[in-house]
Order: sequence, then structure tokens, then C-alpha cells
Amino acid sequence: MVIGGAPGGVTDVTAYPRDVRPTALHFVLLTFAGLVGRSEARAIAYLLEENRVLRELPGKRPRLDDAQRRRLAVKGHALGRKRLAELCGIVSPDTILRWYRRLIAAKYDASAGRRPGRPRQREVVRDLVLAMARENPTWGYTRIRGALANVGHDLGRSSIARILKEAGLTPAPERGARTRWSTFLKSHRLCLAAADFFTVEVLGLRGLVRYHVFFVIQLATRRVEIAAVRHAPDGALMQQVARNLTDPIDGFLRAKRYLILDRDPLYTKAFRRLLRDAGVEPLLLPTRSPNLNAFAERFVLSIKSECLSRMIPLSERHLRHILREYAAHYHLDRNHQGIGNQLIEPRPAPANTNGRVVRRTRLGGLLSFYQRRAA
Repeated sequence: MVIGGAPGGVTDVTAYPRDVRPTALHFVLLTFAGLVGRSEARAIAYLLEENRVLRELPGKRPRLDDAQRRRLAVKGHALGRKRLAELCGIVSPDTILRWYRRLIAAKYDASAGRRPGRPRQREVVRDLVLAMARENPTWGYTRIRGALANVGHDLGRSSIARILKEAGLTPAPERGARTRWSTFLKSHRLCLAAADFFTVEVLGLRGLVRYHVFFVIQLATRRVEIAAVRHAPDGALMQQVARNLTDPIDGFLRAKRYLILDRDPLYTKAFRRLLRDAGVEPLLLPTRSPNLNAFAERFVLSIKSECLSRMIPLSERHLRHILREYAAHYHLDRNHQGIGNQLIEPRPAPANTNGRVVRRTRLGGLLSFYQRRAA
């Protein structure tokens, strides 16, 4: 055996003193040191991965997702149960080994590739049957079958009946006798409006005072009118509000046929009679049904989350100023998903498309929007 380092480039092992010559024990020790080094490297790799996972957790209590479990299972399996018991900090060794067994089982799971014994109706045809039934409540099985044949699908009446039954749709006589509220709103939204109250706490000299804000929203355009702001509204106020809203010249409801109302006692008989006399029919909703007045409820959510919950009104005058500013922002600056993510009152397109985009604000920067500055 040759070991380099002597003059001339080659030295025989016999040149070393007898007590420092390499022996079989040296090679065993070197081999053991290498094995220990690899074991420590695996332990370090696991701890690094565990720390990385801990840093990714948002809270104090570890809640691991599938990807994190998979990473720990792969790293932990190489250590073994005994070593894991010494190092594992956030879960038990048995848990990590169980994750690894699941990982192996998932790898060789062939259930996803199994074919069913009898193929079900294609999803495209099923969705088409359900769409036809929902969009045409008076259509029976034969009518739906004919409509399917017009677009190239041959489906039996029993298959159509089964599809509708699985989806919870009743046959045509019962389905056609009921008009869904969403269908009614879509077919009448050009002549529909909705009204509602919301309350605001005003911090005055005598403490908190609750104010009631009455508003009306047009369903087709999403335009909103703040019709009244009062600490203690009464029937006389609501009658005057009805006259203002139905004014033949500039009333907010002058072109509407229906007004959706809940069962609030402030909508008195005199209030509803004034609406009917002006050609606006009140539609009273069932009790405890806010979803049927979803457009008005959505406006309340918007104005509270974007404005009122982030300010402290200090007087009735201050509250009215806040409402005016938000109404202007709502109509002129804010895009609405319900009308194609457009503005209610769009501004003319800028003549100069190269101008600088600047931020504009309302209420001291609480509400912001962006415009292109003219050159």
C-alpha cells in the first residue's frame, strides 16, 4: 500500500514507525465515523425541515396540511422510531411513521383508475337537463327530451326523470306552479326597488345616540338614495319620505312599479297607501328573511365595512356629511360587480391616455379612487 507525502512522491507504509501504521481498526473506525456522520446529517435535515414547517404555521397550535405531513414523513422515516423519539418536537414518532405508511399506500392505490361497472350519463347532458328544467319551470319530461333532441342528444324520459329527482327538482306541474324569488327579481328588476333601515351610533355630548338611516336602492342600476336620517323616526316622517320618493318630477321611485319592504312597523298603512296612489306597489317580505332583500343588505354591508365601522360620527351633521361623501363615492368612484364591475355613473374617458395616474380621496383618505391626470 502506498501513501503519498515523502520525497520522490512515493513512500511505503513500512517507512512509518510500527506504532502509527494504519491497521484494520483504523479503517473500521473511519467507516463507523462515516456512518455516524450520515446519521447526523439525516437528523439535521429532519430538524431543519421541522423548523421550516413550524415557521410556516400561522398560529401557536400546529395544524399541518398534506404537503407538510408528506415532507416530515419522508424525512422522519429515514431516522427510525428510536431516533425520532429523541428529535421529534411537534408530533409523535408514531404519527410521522403513520403518515409515511399512508404515503406509500397512496402511491400504490389504483382505485382512481378503476372503471365503473355501468357508465353514468355524461355530465354535460346532465347539466343541460337541469338547466332546461330550472330555466323553464313548465317544461315536462317530454318537452325537455324534445329540446335535447334539437341539440343532438337522445335521452329517454325515465333518464330525465331520474336526473331531476336526484337534483331535488319536482315534476313540471309542481315546479311550474311556483315562481322563484330570484326569477321574479330578474324579470322585474328594471321596475323594482328595495328599501331598508340601518342604524348608526353617534357620539355626542350626551353619549351615544342611535340614528336610523332609511335608504332606497334601484335593483337594475344599483343607484342609492339616502331618504331620511333621524334619531327617532315616526309615521309622519315616513309619509313625507313617501311623497318625496314618488314626486312625479324628481322622485327616486317615479319610474318604478314595485318597492320591496320588510315587516318594519314604520312602513305604516298611510306610507304604503301613498306609494300605491303614486303607482308603486309595496312588496312585503316574510318575517326574518333578509336574503329576500339581498340588494339592500349588500349596500348596508358595503357602507358599514368600508366607511361607518372605520369612523366615529360626532354629531348628526357629521353623520350626514359622511353619508353624502360615501354616496358620492358609491355612485362615481366605486366599481360594482353586480353591473359588470362598472361604475354606476362612469366619467368620460380621458383624452390623454399618457397622463399620470393619481390617487383621489374622500373623508380624509378613508375612501380612495384613481384617475388619470390631464396633460
